[in-house]
Amino acid sequence: MTLSIVGRCAETGQMGIAISSSSIAVGARCPWLRTQVGAVSTQNITLPALGPRILDQLQQGKSAQAALAAGLASDEYHQYRQVTVLAADGQSACFSGEKTLGVNHALSGVECVAAGNLLANTEVIVAMVNAFERSEGHLADRLLCAMQAGMTAGGEAGPVHSAALSIVAEPVWPIVDLRIDWTEANPIDELSTLWQAYQPQMQDYVVRALDPTKAPSYGVPGDE
Repeated sequence: MTLSIVGRCAETGQMGIAISSSSIAVGARCPWLRTQVGAVSTQNITLPALGPRILDQLQQGKSAQAALAAGLASDEYHQYRQVTVLAADGQSACFSGEKTLGVNHALSGVECVAAGNLLANTEVIVAMVNAFERSEGHLADRLLCAMQAGMTAGGEAGPVHSAALSIVAEPVWPIVDLRIDWTEANPIDELSTLWQAYQPQMQDYVVRALDPTKAPSYGVPGDE
């Protein structure tokens, strides 16, 4: 029901997740990120608690593989889960339990790891990793490029209806946290459009938070 990619920008250290699903509001359950620690995507009959558990292990100094193993060991139903992990140092790990739905695949690449279930074919995940590795520009653009490549390669076996994009940088909160919770159209296209609208304002929101004296105007009536 879900395909995702977790990626890291080697130049900036930013980490992010792009994800899409046939289920509603995938961004509320599956992507988990922590500044200067790592990123985790929990999917396929997901247990959202696995995200924070694995991030806690990473923060304690465990490797991506060890953190993933510890998280799975805490879940008696781990064979129903599909999980990807990317640590702040670029290490990655992935797991697809034997109860993962339909055609499924998980694959680590350079500064990225992708996974999906109920896929049209396993090449969907290969295409996503290849697209991320070959793309340039802002991490959000690279993640969305990978998602589009996955859809072009076949995507899910059925239609997707929700999508999300989240990125962490230096602040303790996500600098990007965008969601399409439900649409009958293409949620990845709608997410890309939302990102294009948000990108020019992204840094302004960071400035407003860190130093309101330097905050740019919102450009709304009463705050020109």
